[in-house]
Amino acid sequence: MILNIARKELKSLFASPMGWIILALLMMAFGSYYLTGVNNYFEVMSGAIRPAERVGVTIFVGQTVYSIASFIMLFAVPLLTMRLISEERRSQTLPFLFSAPISLTEIVLGKFVGLIVFLSILVFYIFLMLTTLNIWADIDFGYLIANSIGLWLLVASFSALGIYFSSLTQQPIIAAILSFISLFALMIMERFFASDPNHWFAYLSLMKHFQSFSRGLIDSSDLMYFFLFISTFLTLTIRRLDADRLRG
Repeated sequence: MILNIARKELKSLFASPMGWIILALLMMAFGSYYLTGVNNYFEVMSGAIRPAERVGVTIFVGQTVYSIASFIMLFAVPLLTMRLISEERRSQTLPFLFSAPISLTEIVLGKFVGLIVFLSILVFYIFLMLTTLNIWADIDFGYLIANSIGLWLLVASFSALGIYFSSLTQQPIIAAILSFISLFALMIMERFFASDPNHWFAYLSLMKHFQSFSRGLIDSSDLMYFFLFISTFLTLTIRRLDADRLRG
């Protein structure tokens, strides 16, 4: 049943112009930064005479694309999650969804999986785009895989939090604003504790846990953080819908 709901959500994304527009704009933005990164690489490296000053093309271009991708997704994901549940509440179809022979867990996971499949297309697109560097240079595929996993976990975390805020209101735009503000705060939280980066509150920063992936490393502690983050907000969404169902 989860797959059926996910398929329905994925079809609704591709059935609406907004889904195609967001997909096209994001692909165009990532492609532009990819070309910019390649051009900058040749400009910078042509002036780096000593070998110690040379940087691999994978890291140079990959850092440009993945860093901007994490920032752009901060704006795109709230726009995609804002209607997932709030639209059901506004159109008053949520009671019919509650009365269906499916659990709330299946409903939430189905909507979440459908959106993640859509966003995975973008992550895979970035990976394929960067692998084209292999046509004229030896690239570090491990670095690209680690960054792709990190970006995928980051957008999955964005989605989980966005779905939660979508369950709190019947106004999609309010859900998008709340999601963006919360995600932005979590992204820059580490900077609030720049004087003490080891403070426990700094570890709540999403960007802090993405940084190891951006360096080409896969840390089990960062994997656990993203897993707990996603699980927490999906659980909160389920509990929120359960409270709405009990109130009738």
